[in-house]
Formats: sequence, structure tokens, C-alpha cells
Amino acid sequence: MKDQGAARRPTIVDVAREAGVSRALVSLVLQGSPKVSEPKRQAVAEAMAALDYRPSIAARSLASGRTRIIGVLLDDLANPWFVDLLDGLQSVFGARNLRMVLGDHRYLARPGESPVSPFMEMRVDGLVIAGDVGPDADLARATTKTPTVVVGARVLELPAADLVANDDVAGAREAVEYLIGLGHRDIAYLTAPTGSAALRAASYSDTMARQGLQEYVRVVQTDLTEQSGFDAMARLLDGGRPPTAVFAANDILAIGALSAADERTVRVPGDLSLIGYDNTHLASIRHLSLSSVDPVSRDVGVRAAQLLVERMAEPALPQRHEMLQPRLVVRNTTATAGRS
Repeated sequence: MKDQGAARRPTIVDVAREAGVSRALVSLVLQGSPKVSEPKRQAVAEAMAALDYRPSIAARSLASGRTRIIGVLLDDLANPWFVDLLDGLQSVFGARNLRMVLGDHRYLARPGESPVSPFMEMRVDGLVIAGDVGPDADLARATTKTPTVVVGARVLELPAADLVANDDVAGAREAVEYLIGLGHRDIAYLTAPTGSAALRAASYSDTMARQGLQEYVRVVQTDLTEQSGFDAMARLLDGGRPPTAVFAANDILAIGALSAADERTVRVPGDLSLIGYDNTHLASIRHLSLSSVDPVSRDVGVRAAQLLVERMAEPALPQRHEMLQPRLVVRNTTATAGRS
């Protein structure tokens, strides 16, 4: 008996035969050429659907010199901050028939390889570097050859990349000033070894000092996980001088801090006010109702995608750095100091 094996994949020749047109015309349709009449385009589309034809990206790339793929390199896929950012990116790329391929820099590359290398092998048309991805020589070199936009990481300097981020300094200042306005003086900050967290830490310390509260400045190191937020809050509460308010570098840390307070029957916001950063979907969960700085992540994604599309069309454009204004979203974890 003859081995049937896997079904043969339909080819462009099959599509042409099914549609009753030439192979060249099918190629023009796949390239989005305006030279094809609507009836012919429709016939090809119906033939592709009937045959379940999927055009080869590699073949289309050879024919057009473009893959229409955007590589998005993230620093942590588990961070919910990326949800709104990716939605903003997709709203622009999707409308232009550009497809995103996502990768976490910790898992994307083989040992000893730059995380950008797989994207270069795919010959992506553009790169989005999102979050605190560590720089390397291959990454810097890639951005001189491939249109690139950096999103969020203001301390990542790449010679030919645009940058779009929220203003971390302004966001942290607004959060701390709000807490001070509520009468809080002993305000601690939960930070982490990332560029964004460091910018927020500096703004926190500067704001406290300008208000004459430098003696209360406490910057507690974490690794940005919920557990490290819990541990940091536990140390603060178990120490000799627990703060009346805590500002955290992101919502995940703030949620860990909230759990530590709850375990110690410290009332939030009655005994302790708490503000996070990123205004992720977690912050708006009714049970948590976390006050948080909104870094307008979707708007950042939209603007970053727009700049990348422009650079893909005109690679020689000068570098552009844009800061979007964040805003504080007040919910149920903040209250006047000393409120019973």
C-alpha cells in the first residue's frame, strides 16, 4: 500500500489554476499591487481560501525585498505592562498589514547569542525594543541596519533608534506629591535594578528633598517580583519605624506590598497608603483597587509604531525622542495620613 504521508501543500501554481489566472497575476495580488482589477483579485482570494493556501514568507521576501514582519523584543513577557503597549503597537501595524513577532530577551536567543539575532535571521523589516533590554554590540549594530524604536527604556542608548516613553520623572513626582498632599511624611520607595525604576527613585528622592523630607527618604531594593515586594514591605513594617505610605516601582511590587500589609493586619489605606506604577489591569481589579501611575502605555505603543513606520519609509530621518505625560489614577489604596 502506498504511504499517503502528509498532504501536499498547495502552491502558487495551484492557486493560479483554481482562479483561472496566471501565476504572475497571483504574485501581483500577494504583493498588494494596484494593477490588479477587483474581479481578478477576488478570484485569487477565493482560490486561496478554497485551497487553504498560505503564502511563503520567505518567497514573498525574496520577491519584494520585504517580510512585513516587525520583531518585538521584550524584557519580560510576564509583566502585564506590555498588554496595553502591544495593543497600541498592533493598532498601527495591523492597519498596515505588518505582523508582529514577539520574543522575550531571556529565552529568544541560543546561549552566547544576542537576543536580536533570531530577528535578524528572519530579516524583519523593523524592530521594537521594549523595556529594559540589556544593550550589546549585535543589538547596536542591528539598529544601524534595521529601522528601530526603543519603547520605555530611556537609559538604553542606540545610535540610530528612535525612542518613545512615558516621563518616569514626572510620574514619580506626581505620585509622591499626591502622598505629601494627603499629609504623609514618612514615604518609602520600592525600587529595582532597572533604568525606569532608577529614574523613578531619583525623582522620588528629589521630590522628598524639595519638600524638606529628606530625612524620611528610604529606597528599598527589590527584583520587581510580587514576592520581593512582599518581602520589602515586611521588612519596612517589622522595623522600628514603619512608613505611613509606600510608592512602588510597578504594580506587581505594590500588590506584594499589599499582601504583606494584609498579613500583618495593617489597614490599607487606614494605616498605610500605597501607590504602584504602570496602571495594569491588576490595579483595577475591585478587590485590589490599587492607586497607580498610568504611563499611558497604549498611547506610547501607538506613537512608537507610527515612528517606526515613518523610519521604515525614510531610514535617514534624524533620531527622535518623545516623552508622553503619565497620570496618576487614584483608587482605594490611598487616604489622608492618620485616617482611622
